[in-house]
Amino acid sequence: MAVEVLLPKIGLTMQEGTIDEWLVPTGAVVTEGEALLRLATDKVDVDVEAEAGGLFHPVVPAGTTVPAGALIGWLLAEGERPPDSAGEPAGAVTSTTTVAPPVDRVGDRLLSSPNARRVAAAADVDLTVMRGTGPGGRIVSEDVEDHIAALAAPPGRASSPLVRKLAKERGIDLSEVNGTGPGGRIRRADLDAALPVPETTAPARSTEVIPLTGMRGTIARRMHASLQEMAQLTHGYEVRMDAVVSLRDRLKEEWSDSDLPVPSINDFLLKAAALALREHPLLNATVREDGIHLLDDIHLGFAVAVPGGLMVPVIEDAAELSLTRIAERTRALAEAARTGRISPAQLDGATFTVTSLGGYGVDFFTPVINPGNVAILGVGRLRDGVEWTDDKPLRTRVLTLSLTFDHRAVDGAPAAEYLRTLSELLSRPLRLLV
Repeated sequence: MAVEVLLPKIGLTMQEGTIDEWLVPTGAVVTEGEALLRLATDKVDVDVEAEAGGLFHPVVPAGTTVPAGALIGWLLAEGERPPDSAGEPAGAVTSTTTVAPPVDRVGDRLLSSPNARRVAAAADVDLTVMRGTGPGGRIVSEDVEDHIAALAAPPGRASSPLVRKLAKERGIDLSEVNGTGPGGRIRRADLDAALPVPETTAPARSTEVIPLTGMRGTIARRMHASLQEMAQLTHGYEVRMDAVVSLRDRLKEEWSDSDLPVPSINDFLLKAAALALREHPLLNATVREDGIHLLDDIHLGFAVAVPGGLMVPVIEDAAELSLTRIAERTRALAEAARTGRISPAQLDGATFTVTSLGGYGVDFFTPVINPGNVAILGVGRLRDGVEWTDDKPLRTRVLTLSLTFDHRAVDGAPAAEYLRTLSELLSRPLRLLV
């Protein structure tokens, strides 16, 4: 009996995913537990295993983005064909939500949707003379309707409602347009050809198009929504790092023969950021319809650059962890993110985020708040500064913090107080070791 292959929902927040690659060819024998496809979501790329065995038959091509739970293929018995959705009883595959219906075969060569066949049968027109515009050349109901309209209209006058609307907007007389579609039907491309060539420099041609799908598309949507829904403001604040640099140098020397991980500059900042949130709970909050909710737990997200985007692994209860434990967690999570082995659970639940561009030579920037949070801390590069004492210059080690906060929940003064507390913690870093 045919077994449905549905796009799995990975994590509570996943809405859609992109089939990055089918890992087995059409018609191959698949065993239960065998890797079937490479799935790209907004947060992670994972291999999806088959939940049953059988001959594999995909219904959507690689590169397709579909919602969670959509039908994407079948696992069939020897000699079995994919179910015909047009003749299935209620509750069969036709009830499954998909981006495109399962591919159906008409006769021995044409692909068409069930609705296209119904429309064609009602109008008594032949599907074999039509050109499909759906996935894989599949004939859809719009193709049938266009064909019927082309047969009914005089030559050179047939067109779709969209083409007629565009012609009106552009001031084009359809009677003067040469239609190149079936039966002289006017297409959108014919309208474009009828427009006069503008006497301007041709636009720059793109050499590559990066689809806004998967992780890239989700980042685009979330960041746009963040800026649309929040009143975001950024404070820049310079902090002295002399004590942290000195302590870290001592730890590298004293722990050289041990298994203890030497904390990075960012590890010190993560620990200090978490402790400062205890004193400034307004920064560890979320805005909901009924008000500002102060969160009890401090779960710290930290940004990790990966090919094609950005991931934000989460250190749970960061304020309760020792600095060495935070160092262990950041290394393990960052490595898992970069190698595609991180789980969705490790990317959920951040109440505050830290992101660093110091490694790229950036001093100050304006990080965008992750939706659901009210603040994000940006970390600039560690650099030399100067402090004047009795008219004598003293070399210092400094960096700039960029705190973006949601002005709906936090005013400028409390945000500045948070940065001051953070600076004080970094000035006496021995307290961060415990």
